[in-house]
Amino acid sequence: MRGARRLVDALRAKQPMKKALGQHFLVHDDVLEQTVEWAEVDVEDHVLEVGPGPGVLTEVLLAKGCKVTAVELDDGACEHLRSVFASELDEGRLVLIEGDALTVGWPKDVTRVVANIPYQISSPLIDVITRQHRNPNTVPLQDIVILVQEEFAERVVMEYESDVGSLGMVVALDFDVDLGRRIPPHAFSPMPKVHSRLLRMTPHDEEWPCDRRLLAQMIRKAFEQRRKKLKKTLQKPPRRLGRVPGWHATRWKRAYRSMEHDPRLQRRPETLELDEWAELGADFSSCEEEA
Repeated sequence: MRGARRLVDALRAKQPMKKALGQHFLVHDDVLEQTVEWAEVDVEDHVLEVGPGPGVLTEVLLAKGCKVTAVELDDGACEHLRSVFASELDEGRLVLIEGDALTVGWPKDVTRVVANIPYQISSPLIDVITRQHRNPNTVPLQDIVILVQEEFAERVVMEYESDVGSLGMVVALDFDVDLGRRIPPHAFSPMPKVHSRLLRMTPHDEEWPCDRRLLAQMIRKAFEQRRKKLKKTLQKPPRRLGRVPGWHATRWKRAYRSMEHDPRLQRRPETLELDEWAELGADFSSCEEEA
């Protein structure tokens, strides 16, 4: 094992850090070890890593004997990874994809996602992870462990009442979430201005009484104006409603009119539990069927 500090220094010797890519690399080996242990990675896994950079997490993952696919946007980091992990690449234990993890295709047989990700892609990356997991043509994910900004992690798990929002609600449609170790800025190079937090997302098998995509759109629409009552925020259909099979603006308006006197619409979005959102979505759907 080369160790985190040595790998980071090796990349730095080849090129300066690129702030635009949100590059903050872990240099504490114990944090890396704990990340992989918490993800329960074993030799049978195919792990996808987003933004490997100098390869500090890549090295620990490969030491577990699993296959790793690493997606890296920075061409300089890719060159560094090809040099450092030449034998692993030749053996097929490591696959390097040069590109944007939000847009490139992921392998269909990935079983886990483990990554220290750039803060700015946290939310869209969770959307990509969710699509990967729900895709009928891919292997269902077993676990996701990512290192993110602490504030973002708290919003995902809805740690405090003020954190309740569309992000955590929509994630909860597909995953159980847990907060892990709190990582201080000095564990990174260069140091970020905020603390980070390990976040684990474990898929669950919850069946919802209506289309999960409809629920997600309802929740996001309502939280766009979180201080207003649902009667106001749900009056107009979500912008992307057409992406939900069988739904369009006319159907939404008919369903809304049939429910506009429902007492639940007098509440604000943060006062509804996820099960209540599911019931509301089911009633929205059934109202149209009866019309």
